[in-house]
Amino acid sequence: MIAGFFFYVFSAILLASAAMVVSSRNPVHSVLFLILAFFNASALFLIAGAEFLAMILVIVYVGAVAVLFLFVVMMLDVDFVALREGFQRYAPVGATVGAVLFVELLSVLLGWQISADAPVLRLSKMPSETQNTRAIGEVLYTHYLLLFQLSGLILLVAMIGAIVLTHRERHTAKRQNITRQQERRVADTLEVLQLRSGAGVQELGIYRPKPAPALRALHQEEGHHEDEAHHHAEGEH
Repeated sequence: MIAGFFFYVFSAILLASAAMVVSSRNPVHSVLFLILAFFNASALFLIAGAEFLAMILVIVYVGAVAVLFLFVVMMLDVDFVALREGFQRYAPVGATVGAVLFVELLSVLLGWQISADAPVLRLSKMPSETQNTRAIGEVLYTHYLLLFQLSGLILLVAMIGAIVLTHRERHTAKRQNITRQQERRVADTLEVLQLRSGAGVQELGIYRPKPAPALRALHQEEGHHEDEAHHHAEGEH
């Protein structure tokens, strides 16, 4: 009874936070709602008895992935207004892809059948010699191996798409010229000098003497006259 009550509570919060992730205009708020969705999903895993998946969801996704998303959104100056400028142009393509995904999900839901052995299996106890983590690994990497690899491929495509959308060409950035670096010779960047012990900067030809006191006073007087002329011009304006 209590487990069922908390299941509906966490499920409702999970659905609401997932909807806010998509509908929030502020990307920082979207990431925060995503973290809330991860916490509620881990609570559902705990209720289902999959404590390993619950801890992995909190440690990996909340502690690493979601924090990385938040760091990227807050620290990088991504111009989201410029990204939304082409929304109307790509809206038909997005609507087509969304419609295809909706039809696929609907076909899965309509073809879903509950096994007759489900109530018995739900009430049966897990064998003591089989650990929860090992059982999940056996099911995930045997029966659902192709689907697991396909999900990884989808995440890779999403990552590449995000990089392409947020990449901006900066003309002020310095670029590395590999060919020029490989063709560079030691004599072009390094000069070996034969110096005697105790040689000073004056003997090497790089000594710059200090200006004489009279020359320093002359420069200070010229600077004082320039300041007075500047203040006088401002007063006239």
